[in-house]
Amino acid sequence: MSDIQVQLTRRAALLGAGAAAVGAGVVSSGAVYAAAEKQGPMAAPVARYNVGSFEVNTLLDGAVTVGEPQKTFGMNVDADTFAAKSAESFIPADSFKAFFTPTLVNTGSELVLFDTGVGEGGRPARGNMRAALESAGYTPEQVDVVVITHMHPDHIGGLMEGGAPAFPNARYVIAQKEYDFWAGMDPEANGVTKLMTKNVKPLADKMTFLDDGGRVAGGITAMAAYGHTPGHTLYMLEDGGKQLLLAADLANHYVWSLARPDWEVRFDMDKEAAAATRTSVLSMLASDRIPFVGYHMPFPAVGYVATDGDGFRYVPASYQLSL
Repeated sequence: MSDIQVQLTRRAALLGAGAAAVGAGVVSSGAVYAAAEKQGPMAAPVARYNVGSFEVNTLLDGAVTVGEPQKTFGMNVDADTFAAKSAESFIPADSFKAFFTPTLVNTGSELVLFDTGVGEGGRPARGNMRAALESAGYTPEQVDVVVITHMHPDHIGGLMEGGAPAFPNARYVIAQKEYDFWAGMDPEANGVTKLMTKNVKPLADKMTFLDDGGRVAGGITAMAAYGHTPGHTLYMLEDGGKQLLLAADLANHYVWSLARPDWEVRFDMDKEAAAATRTSVLSMLASDRIPFVGYHMPFPAVGYVATDGDGFRYVPASYQLSL
């Protein structure tokens, strides 16, 4: 009974203090300001990290909410399994948010952009990479190198603007295998080949083609990761004893793809190869404790991989890369 008396006394004291404050004029008006207009979602278009002396900027091109996620992820598992994994991860099983995140790396001697976003046809939810680039303090004219990880539209859409190169002073880098595959198809075969004809082929004379292990610049090395597309390529950053992997579309969702690399993804052209690649690279990231940028991870798209039973777990970065 004495405990209850103490609690009641403290509550009464707080109420009394409030009344005294009103009486003393601390609260001088009965005006209510809660009716101020709501401002809506906030855009945070840029995040910045350090990898040795490299400055790494992740740029939010945009994000969209999509329904019926199992038409895209976990296509080879039953609905109950999909729902259970979703619930375990505190996300709904009937919708998801897809993020699009190019990466800009300032090596100190060159400004290197990895992928270009959806481009001018994607507004307002996507196609905002130019604004994010400028928010980071740079202009398109300052970009020295544009690296394309693969040819899907959300990666090459921003190469051209108004029929002209969006990065007029840049040279371009892409995996030979990726370019050759798409260039060898009928230009009217599908949306990718049509966009490649419009956005990529006009820049071919400024392109460098590389293979697995090829070097973009000092400290930036290509790593083959085939399956998502025939020449899908990741890039390892290394400087000052630090590493970070630009993982492109290795895993397109932090639960339904990264946590379960064996789950099929609709956009993977060779689903078996993509699953094997995911498992191999994710195992390496977990074992070596290397951070990575995932193009479709929740913004700011930087994190780590931990093993979790027979799968993996995504660990978002906090302050590790700012120390």
